[in-house]
Amino acid sequence: MTANIRQRGLFISFEGIDGSGKSTQIKMLFDYLNKKNKNALVVREPGGTSISEEIRDILLRNRNQNLSSRTESLLMTASRNQLVNEIIIPKLKEGVIIIADRFADSTLAYQGGGRGINIDWLDKLNKFATHNISPDITFYLDILPEEGIKRNISKTNDRFENAGLKFQNKVRNEYLKILELFPNRIKKINGMQKSSIVHKQILDFIYNNNYEDFKLK
Repeated sequence: MTANIRQRGLFISFEGIDGSGKSTQIKMLFDYLNKKNKNALVVREPGGTSISEEIRDILLRNRNQNLSSRTESLLMTASRNQLVNEIIIPKLKEGVIIIADRFADSTLAYQGGGRGINIDWLDKLNKFATHNISPDITFYLDILPEEGIKRNISKTNDRFENAGLKFQNKVRNEYLKILELFPNRIKKINGMQKSSIVHKQILDFIYNNNYEDFKLK
């Protein structure tokens, strides 16, 4: 966690292209923590507050195909700022374990890699929106874009999920670049494995990286 904001909680984020299995793993981790009587909270991006959910609706609605890439980037980070101010910072100060379905890395991957927006500009925007805080741990679930599309074929897809294979490949390639920049924070996990195996690898990583203050065992 980088920032002058003191907190006692743990900030965990999950990243990956659409269909990577984030939602499943987040639920499994949350349920596990509940069984351990840990105070955990799941948030999602974009969204997580009433204002951020309204922004989410604009961003994901399929009819908004004319939304410019810069507008998309600004809306994403506006939603994030509201979530950080209203939920994440206060809850971390209370000692809550925050589990985020996406955070700032998604903006670099989707708006940077996918839409072609300048990464340096997005990085500055992210730092402004988040007060320069970042997750303690990020789990990146890596799958092939073809598999992600296959997994989503039976559901009603949003504007990003409908962006196509080429877009998802660009997003994945950017995620892999981000992983190289933050190897100590981001744990890459093969999302093509069975969900039970992925869950075990997530728990093993937390256990083996000196988070004993949270006494997850």
